[in-house]
Amino acid sequence: MEKIADRKLPQLSGGELQKVAIGAAALKPAQLYFIDEPSSYLDIRERLRMAGFLRGLVNDTTAMLAVEHDLILLDYLSDYVHLMYGEPAVFGVVSNSRATREGINTYLDGYAKDENYRFRANAIHFDEKASRDVKKPLPILHWPHFTIEQGTFSLHAEGGTLNQNEVIGILGPNGIGKTTFVKTLAGLLTPKEGPLPSSIPVSYKPQYLEAPEGMTVQEYLDANVGKEFMQSKHLLVEPLHLPALFEKQMSQLSGGELQRVAIASALGKDVPLILLDEPSAHLDVEQRLQVAKTIRSLADTQKRTILVVDHDLLFMDYVSDRLLLFEGNPGTHGKVRGPMSMEQGMNGLLSQLGITLRRDPESKRPRINKPGSVKDMEQKKANEYYYTKA
Repeated sequence: MEKIADRKLPQLSGGELQKVAIGAAALKPAQLYFIDEPSSYLDIRERLRMAGFLRGLVNDTTAMLAVEHDLILLDYLSDYVHLMYGEPAVFGVVSNSRATREGINTYLDGYAKDENYRFRANAIHFDEKASRDVKKPLPILHWPHFTIEQGTFSLHAEGGTLNQNEVIGILGPNGIGKTTFVKTLAGLLTPKEGPLPSSIPVSYKPQYLEAPEGMTVQEYLDANVGKEFMQSKHLLVEPLHLPALFEKQMSQLSGGELQRVAIASALGKDVPLILLDEPSAHLDVEQRLQVAKTIRSLADTQKRTILVVDHDLLFMDYVSDRLLLFEGNPGTHGKVRGPMSMEQGMNGLLSQLGITLRRDPESKRPRINKPGSVKDMEQKKANEYYYTKA
């Protein structure tokens, strides 16, 4: 926090303010720390740095209780977990303490055996991420090498191609040009060097959302998506739990409610390419998993191509077929590589972060290896930072 020590709190970004708040809590002498959603507004690198810092606060005389929606981070951070389930705004249940691995797998399964309670109709299953077998990929968009500048920041993109019926994940730290790249594909920004990417109709959900005044959710979706598509309830309306919001004013929605409506609006448009910038922001674990399933289902059944920018690695592992990897110096210059296979892209990112991922043998979900463990050292030696099999 040295670079922001002289700045006023109202001048800080969300991520900077988050780190100041965590630092302020950590400086207080205490035996028990309560930390609520520490990963919010932080990119992947900062999330891991923050998690290591929080674990360092715990010792023989101190403990910590943390609320967190990023399941990979929660797994890395905690020794035990409590599950919370029920009906939002109606009732909630807190389970007994469980070992972290068992608790997260139970949550993904949607059924608590010891309480004999099913809190989700379907389990969430992860696949071993082998390269997707596409015999004849159908290209829908190609961009040549181009450079774009935003103030003192420059972004260099290698040439690449998007194919029909796939989800492309976009990974990299904050300030590295991910949103700039997405806006360029959407036709909102013009490259300084190189031609514009080939033009096709796109639907774009921005990172920062604004709620229009004087419109209900139903009116907004009818105007932006169309009644015909919204009548197909099994694709968007029911999975994103929108009926309960239909009569609400857009300006009165919470951050998570507004996010779900914006995702539905973007996914519902009849266009070949959909761009989603940080769709998991403001969503709880259950909502993130449901949004991931909805994105995956829409790509598979409607032959859409969807680009997703996000910092939740478990979310990205679930939805993505291939990856675009952003590297460089945040705030100064960035470089785009890909699209590439999941294994190549994840290896590139995780090697930068210095962590390795294995797969849980039961749920197949990705888990961070303990730094310096036998598994961590074996994977680093083999250059397998992203382990594709359980």
